[in-house]
Formats: sequence, structure tokens, C-alpha cells
Amino acid sequence: MIAPTSVDTNLSQLLEEVSSGKIQLPEFQRSWTWDDNRIQGIIASLSQGYPMGAVMRLQYGNPDIKFKYRPIEGVSGISVMPEHLVLDGQQRLTSIYQAVFSDKCVKTKNDKEKKIERFYYLEIEKCMDESVDRADAVIAVPADRKIKENFDRNIKLDLSDRNKEFANKMFPMNIVYHSKQLTDWMMGYFKFYNGDSAATDLFMEFKAKVIDTIIAYKLPVITMDKSTPRDAVCKVFENVNTGGVALTVFELVTAAFATREFDLRKDWLACKRVIQGRDDTLRTDLLDGIDETTFLTAITLYISYINKSNGKSGAVSCKKKDVLALDFDSYIANREQILVGFQLAREFLLKYQFVFRMRDLPYTTQLIPLAAICAALGKSKCNEPNTIKILSRWYWCGILGELYGGANETRYANDIEDVIEEIYGRPNASRTINSAFFSSTRLLTLQTRNSAAYKGIMALFYMQKCRDFMNNITIDIVNSMLQSPDIHHIFPESYCEKVGISRQKYNCIVNKTPILPETNRSIGGNAPSVYTRSILKKVVGLTELELKGRIESHLINYKSLATDDFDTYFIDRAKKILDLIEIAMNKPVSDRNAEITVQQFGAALK
Repeated sequence: MIAPTSVDTNLSQLLEEVSSGKIQLPEFQRSWTWDDNRIQGIIASLSQGYPMGAVMRLQYGNPDIKFKYRPIEGVSGISVMPEHLVLDGQQRLTSIYQAVFSDKCVKTKNDKEKKIERFYYLEIEKCMDESVDRADAVIAVPADRKIKENFDRNIKLDLSDRNKEFANKMFPMNIVYHSKQLTDWMMGYFKFYNGDSAATDLFMEFKAKVIDTIIAYKLPVITMDKSTPRDAVCKVFENVNTGGVALTVFELVTAAFATREFDLRKDWLACKRVIQGRDDTLRTDLLDGIDETTFLTAITLYISYINKSNGKSGAVSCKKKDVLALDFDSYIANREQILVGFQLAREFLLKYQFVFRMRDLPYTTQLIPLAAICAALGKSKCNEPNTIKILSRWYWCGILGELYGGANETRYANDIEDVIEEIYGRPNASRTINSAFFSSTRLLTLQTRNSAAYKGIMALFYMQKCRDFMNNITIDIVNSMLQSPDIHHIFPESYCEKVGISRQKYNCIVNKTPILPETNRSIGGNAPSVYTRSILKKVVGLTELELKGRIESHLINYKSLATDDFDTYFIDRAKKILDLIEIAMNKPVSDRNAEITVQQFGAALK
């Protein structure tokens, strides 16, 4: 159980610990980003004692959570192991450290993103004037401590030495937590205004109301014990860092691996090149959607399966906590094999499933178990006809059953066990296959390519070697890149609207097919009886018998199409698509004759 402690802590103590390196940042934290305006704002709040939120930190020292660390920006000259790592509050803590503790000028940016260097002051007289907004009393000056105007010809404010600070009654913020410097500055101020009781009284009021407030300022500090598990650290960081860059599993694993002097980001770039087939002679963008977290999940799944098979662990799992616990040595030992798995998965999709491009890939998530399964089987076993048959059935049940749309880590673990057992002829639960179900009426709701089932059915059309109406080209890996087919209506939308065919029918997948741009232009908005005659005229030597063959390769009844008989064509094509689905899933679509099917289609689909 996680039991963090919360203690109000003097800001001065926190800044001392930042300076000494006792408090540092985990490597996965984003860089400091605050601009000049935000720094001035937090100085104003600090000078009035206003709350600015808690700091959350993690006690360092858990041997199982070895995050690489770095000093807070602006701290230099230290090389010590931290006692705590900041999870939340980095921007505030860094801004305050640089502006009110460090003796260096603050390297920040203005509201136009231009890089600038600034020192910060409080204008004493304005601070004591209750009619003045405190933010207006915070003065930022360049590194030479001179504010200039008229294209830098004239000096508007010069604070380049102590006497000039005294004369302008400007208090330098970066001495407030350094007692000797603060005392020296006060003594110098009193000496400068020797005998001027008004100036002395003004400063004493300023010290009591502002300086003492800053020195006494406390922040609530929430400390998580070093025994906090890594996945809890990730979740906590995600929750508290809503305004920053979301922390991913990959970032945490990267930070952990960095303690072994290993750059996971750099390694991922090399792995990604292999996964995407960047150096292949014939390359498509099919696996370009595989990201670093998907890759780590796949290798975790593979390692977990191998460990269970070898009796090293009790269960196969690739949940977030498992990925976060990924062992560096295991990663190095198994990285090459999972890359082989992704290569085999890509070959399986291109060669046997007719999925050629990233936009046509039904599920990126299903590639996690597919790559892990291929890695476990190896190239020789993956290429066996029986393996391809079993993998194909599992693949299509997942797509047409639409089973990979949410959190699927448990399904991935089931898949690698069930599919491999099935391939080796051993008893298994076949959980994805058994839970897959396709309803006939789903055809009517598949209206856009956003659906996995929609993309899957289009791939099934490609597998039938459907030919373009005009060019007689079949879509394979080469032609998919050279010709770039797209999905279009068979009975054109404008024609259907004109004759009163319902949108649910004319815009669903039953009335769509992949064709090339030239054919689509010939179809236009014309009735099929018109555009089929037009194609016969445009293509020299094309006979109606040949055109009939090309059109019927798309599972289209040519006679119904050529006579504009939408209802007959529609029912016939729906039946043929369901036949394809049954073959792919190797299980029946059970509601082809159901009452709801007859109601929605106007006929049974058996």
C-alpha cells in the first residue's frame, strides 16, 4: 500500500537541497519551460505569502526503480546521488531556485519566445504601496542590470552596482535566502541613507512585510517512500502532470535503462527502422504506426511467454506494470527475436492477408500478439501451411469480431498461448476464436473506413483478386503502391439519392469496392447502366463479357448492375460478403435468416 507523507517544509530548506543535489529530477521529466512573465508572477506570489501548490517527490534508493537523474536546471558543479526526485513542482521549484537563490542570471524567454537573460528585483516603494499590484513591483533587468530604451541609446534604469540598487530602492531577489549577503545589503542600504529616517523606516516595513514573509515561506511537500512500485510512480506522475507532457511507459523504461548507460530512445530508432522495413527493396508504410510503447509491450509479452514456457514464471502477462518491470538484460537478450517477429508479421500481412498499407491495417494493437507469436514460432514454423492457416483464422476472427478496440493486454496473453498451442496440435481454449461473432446486420452499419471490420472486408476483396473495371489491374503489394486504389460507391451516391435509395444501404460496405481513380471518374454520378456502357466505349477492345468478368471479381452481379436493379444486386452482394466472412473466420454467421436481418435487408441472406 502506498502511504505518502505530507509535511510543510521551509522553502529555504528545499532550495538548499536543490543546490546541493539532494533534490534532483528523474531523467524522464521534461525541461524547464517557464517564461519571464510566469517567473515574475511566482515572485509576486512568494513575496505576499500566497500558496503556490505542493511539491511531490519520490525518495530515491529503491534498487528495483533505478531512474537516471539530473540536477534541476541552473544547478551546476554537482555529481552526487539524490535523496529525492521531484515528480511534481519542477517548474515552480526551478523558477524560484534560479530567480531567488542562484547568483547567476536566469536564462528564460519573453512572451514572443525570444531567449533572454534576467535578474529579478522588488521595487521597495511599490511593494509598500497597497494601491499597486504586487506583480508591478517585480522588476526584471538584463544580465548587465541595465534597462535601456531608444534602441539601447539611453539607460532608463541602472542597477549595475549596490549603490545604484540602494538609490533606486531596488531589492535583489537572489540574496534573500543567503543570510550574509542579505545582512551586507541591509547594512549598505542603511549606510547609503544615513540619517534618512523615511528611507530607513520604509525598508524596515519592507523587511517585516516582504523579506520576512519570503524567508518564512513554507511549501507542502508530499514524499513518496522509495518502496513505491514503478507503475504507481508512473500513474502518480500522469495524474499530477496534467499540464505538462504526458509520461509514457516508454519514458519510464528509458529512465530505468539509462542507469545501465543505455540509450533506449536511440535503440528504438534503430529497431523502428527494422520494423518498418526501411532498408527493404520493396517497402510499404504498413507498420509505420508501431510506436515505442507497442514495441515494448510486444517484447514483454514474448519474454513473459518464454519465461512461462521455461518454468521461470507462473503466468503470461504484458500489462503496464509488466512493461515497467521489463528487465534490461532480458530486453537485450530478446530484442533481436522480437524484431524477427515483427518482420514475420509484416510478411504474413502482405503475402497472405492482402493488407498493404498502414491506412488499411484494421488493428495496430493486434500486431502485438501477432509479432510475439511469430517471434516464438520462428521463421521456419511460421512459413508452414498449417501455421498460416491457423494464424489466418485467429487473425480474421479478431478483426471481424472487432475484438482489439480497447485495453487488450489480457487477450494478448491468451492469444500467444492459445494460438501456439493450436499450431502444435495441443488442447487450448481458443478464446479469441470462440468469442468472435459477426452479425449480418453489421454490414449496414459499416459506413466508413474507421472500422476494423470495414478495412478487413476490403482486404478480403483484394484476396479475391478483384480487378479494376477499366485497367484490369489486381491489387497486390506492387500495385497498391503504384496505383493507389481507393474505396468508392458501386451505385453512385448522387444516383442513389435521386432515385430514393436509403443512405443506410447505399453508403454501407455492401455498395462499396476498391477501384482506381480513372474508373471512379468514369463512374461519376451516373446510373450503372450508363457508366458500364461508357467504360465499354472508352476502353479500346474491351468486350462486355470481359467487363462482366472484371465487375464480378468484386462479388457484383453484373446483370443486376447493368440493369440498375439495386435491390437484387444489394442482396446478392451481401450474401457473397457473408460467405467470404464465414470462410475467413471458419465459422458461420448465425443470423443470416434472422427476423431482424430480413427486416433490415428486405430478404434473408442465406
